[in-house]
Amino acid sequence: MSDRETARTGRGDGDSRIGANDIIICKDVTKWFGDFQALHGITTSVKEREVVVIFGPSGSGKSTFIRTLNRLEEHDGGQIIIDGVELNNDLRNLEKIRSEVGIVFQQFNLFPHLTVRRNVTLALSHVKHMRKAEANELVEKLLERVGIPEQIDKYPAQLSGGQQQRVAIARALAMQPKIMLFDEPTSALDPEMIKEVLDVMRELAQSGMTMIVITHEMGFAREVADRFLFFDDGVIVEEGTPEHFFEDPQEERTKLFLSQIL
Repeated sequence: MSDRETARTGRGDGDSRIGANDIIICKDVTKWFGDFQALHGITTSVKEREVVVIFGPSGSGKSTFIRTLNRLEEHDGGQIIIDGVELNNDLRNLEKIRSEVGIVFQQFNLFPHLTVRRNVTLALSHVKHMRKAEANELVEKLLERVGIPEQIDKYPAQLSGGQQQRVAIARALAMQPKIMLFDEPTSALDPEMIKEVLDVMRELAQSGMTMIVITHEMGFAREVADRFLFFDDGVIVEEGTPEHFFEDPQEERTKLFLSQIL
């Protein structure tokens, strides 16, 4: 039985999910945009090597929540602890956390005037101060991992949407994060390009990467997730295993939403 299967069935030693430690801890996290409250006291945790899928309607607070996990959005109340470090206004803490948390968005956000190689190595040079030869070796390995080694010296405009998103994943992985956040990474892609991105994410999940994924690709989510969180109106309405959600969801709001997307 694989590590991922052990996590899903609960037949491991000790905890029913992989890893004994919580690498992400959120306690009563709130977020306001002016008079609008986007997050109403989110309390949850994620264990090392766990894959958590978040789903819910548009405007439910999903993206806002994961953006608070590396301070792209500053939370207004509560506590966020990443790998033992509290996320606050201390810039040293912020720098450490951002080095450990990679994020991939709906849009690829690649620099159009730079080649794939330079898009991936840029942060390695400026943030990690990695030598050019070492950075080039790493980017070659990462592009091999995401299945596009032959695209290394092309520009983003020469790539398909799926290829660009795989470059974005490689760029995030280049910082060697402990945690990867995905904010609907396939929603901007044509249907035939979705599978190639999901395959990369599936490999990451199987390798033991801690992941939080916002997606409505429910077949993929059921396959890779250890736990689902259903968001609505800035709260976690229901959480549980994929089997729980597909076979016996409890909340009426959850049942209604699933009936609309399945």
